[in-house]
Amino acid sequence: MREDPRTAQIAANVAQVRDRMAAAAKAAGRDPAELTLIGITKTFPVEDARRLVELGVPDLGENREQEARVKAREVPEARWHFVGRLQRNKAGSVAAYAAVVHSLDRPELVPALANGVRRAERDPLDVLVQVSIDGDPDRGGAPAAEVVAIADAAAATGLLRPAGVMTVAPIEADPDGAFAALREIAATLRAAHPGATVISAGMSADLEAAVRNGATHLRIGTALLGGRPPLRR
Repeated sequence: MREDPRTAQIAANVAQVRDRMAAAAKAAGRDPAELTLIGITKTFPVEDARRLVELGVPDLGENREQEARVKAREVPEARWHFVGRLQRNKAGSVAAYAAVVHSLDRPELVPALANGVRRAERDPLDVLVQVSIDGDPDRGGAPAAEVVAIADAAAATGLLRPAGVMTVAPIEADPDGAFAALREIAATLRAAHPGATVISAGMSADLEAAVRNGATHLRIGTALLGGRPPLRR
């Protein structure tokens, strides 16, 4: 059967992104196998999520709870990552279907996520503490000084597992500087929680800088799926 044009285009994009990841890893003296590609499907249809899984990208990410919930139900074979700013009243829902939450950034989210895990009767949920590098409150993220305390609170529930850190590089800032700072924060967290080995950093435009600075998980949207279609209201 002839491959449809959309699948062919995404396949080419996946190959190109993996080539970039491999080259960045080689330049940094790292093993490409250390890197996990997360395909960000925000605003794209469920069919594109299925295409990514079929093309060997099983880790998918969403940042809007309503959209994430639908896609997690429609594409259960994917490993879903919640990467957006998390509202406390939506945390319980996210905890039911997410494999990893990348955006734990304040203490009040801890009981909300833990209660969601308890209600879902699922295994402990991996959480990353989102770090604010520039202090912009609109972008989310905890101050560096609060990262370990938030992870401690999560671990104390017995239902949440601190797995590492996440950040978004500040707009119009040097991504190397931001990701280098995150790497130091990640080391501090690992000293307190040795299992917290994930560094979620890097998107389509700055993945090379992220790999240079120790990122383990790359959140890639545009380079895989193209420019985002308009949000449907």
